Amino acid sequence: MPRRILSIWCAELPVDRWRLCSGTGRGEGADAGPLVLIAETAHGPRIEAVNPAGRAEGARKGMMLADARTLCPRIQTMPSDPAGDLDFLEKLALWSRQWGPWSAMDAPDGVLVDVTAVAHLFGGESSLLADVQARFASRGLVARLAIAPTAGAAWAMSHFGPERAILGAGCDVVARLSDLPVTSLRLDEDVLVVLRRLGLKTIGQLAGVEEGERQDGAGRDSLHRRFRNRKSPAANPLVRLDQLAGKVPEPLLPVIPQQMPLVQRRLMEPIRHRALLDTVVSDLAEDMVRELEGKAQGARRLELGLWRVDGEVILRVLELAAATRDPSHIVRLFAEKLEDIDAGFGIETVRLRASWAEPLALEQADIEAAAERHGTSLSACLDRLTTRLGPKAVRRPVPHGSHIPERAQRWQAPLDPEPARQEEMRFHARPLKLLDRPEAIAVLYATPDGYPKRFRWRGEVHEVAKVEGPERVAPEWWRSRSATRLRDYYRIEDQAGRRYWIYRHGLIGDGRGGAPEWYLQGLCA
Repeated sequence: MPRRILSIWCAELPVDRWRLCSGTGRGEGADAGPLVLIAETAHGPRIEAVNPAGRAEGARKGMMLADARTLCPRIQTMPSDPAGDLDFLEKLALWSRQWGPWSAMDAPDGVLVDVTAVAHLFGGESSLLADVQARFASRGLVARLAIAPTAGAAWAMSHFGPERAILGAGCDVVARLSDLPVTSLRLDEDVLVVLRRLGLKTIGQLAGVEEGERQDGAGRDSLHRRFRNRKSPAANPLVRLDQLAGKVPEPLLPVIPQQMPLVQRRLMEPIRHRALLDTVVSDLAEDMVRELEGKAQGARRLELGLWRVDGEVILRVLELAAATRDPSHIVRLFAEKLEDIDAGFGIETVRLRASWAEPLALEQADIEAAAERHGTSLSACLDRLTTRLGPKAVRRPVPHGSHIPERAQRWQAPLDPEPARQEEMRFHARPLKLLDRPEAIAVLYATPDGYPKRFRWRGEVHEVAKVEGPERVAPEWWRSRSATRLRDYYRIEDQAGRRYWIYRHGLIGDGRGGAPEWYLQGLCA
């Protein structure tokens, strides 16, 4: 059976998704005028997507916003959301499985569907394409479609061919697509520049290159030698050409939906009392544990839904510090979240869903299992604290790769793995306590660049008895502005034996401001 691939190109996916999220119809509201979606870059805002009115005014994707405003001063801007677009595209890929046994994402704005031997179910390939386009249009999405024997040919036809193009099985793919530009081979921009310099502008010209055919060294062997170190298909035009013709396989990663464990109870009589609700939740927890055991998984996030008789739905979410299959632990944590439940005229359905599960061995270590039975497990303790204090109240500090003191620490979830650190930074001695923000102090010193002799902090004057330093910390040039000043840190001790960590911000005559300023940032032991 010849293979048939359907390529769906959502040509205006970011703008279409913005319309769906904002509840705006095509050509209505803000979409009636020129509008662009922008992303912040080091050189200023850059346009990521344009609506039809914006294209009519001259705005294009990849153009800097400042340039677009010179063409159209009244253009409106909205922030782009590439992560949201990718998540939406994944859902589209799953939804597209209604037209074939599997589908794959063709990021950033396309979907590939294997429609081999299924077209007759829709009345033929033409009817299949019409059905796909109608369903995408009903969702407010603009789509260009094509069916071809290979993924590369289908992609090229959907992007550069006619509307709803069909390339028959058994035909000479390269000959049929010979007039399309080499851009339709999905190549990197630097490769396209090289091909243009060689005069290879179409697929037909690239396919016609043979050994010794041309005297300027642009034969197939010459191209092979030029790109032999390029392992990525997008960086090698010969690999892309062979994939287009079906001479070499092109692996595609199908999107596979995950069925998360779910258990529920439809009650014969609506319940209104807390004791009965606790019993139902306990039964659901037991059922959920059996579901998780069958998958060798543990729950990290659980969602408890309560359907009332009047149609209202009450949702309680529980996020755990570590994967668990302990029903008593789950029931105990949910019990604290059900205190304020208003059952109304009664609850008729209770559903428990594990929306986040992780692999968990069926057997646990004896010492950990015993600790959990006695309620002393670290993860159980963290779960109780999180349930009582809030999801963001329990965190732990971890080192971060930065020599600026206030940036050298970050917070993360208690049981998440610690990130890699710079071992060479260990020689830096830091005070026991850092202030939330450095506090300005007045310092008296013998010479402008000498040791401090006396300083005033919070209204009290301290005579400096001992000084150690300075430790010079330069600004992070890749993150800070060029006008940022360096710091000279001193560890000092006053006459009462109290130790402080102060720094001088800037140097005299460094051209980055006036006189240096002094700050106190930490207290030493």
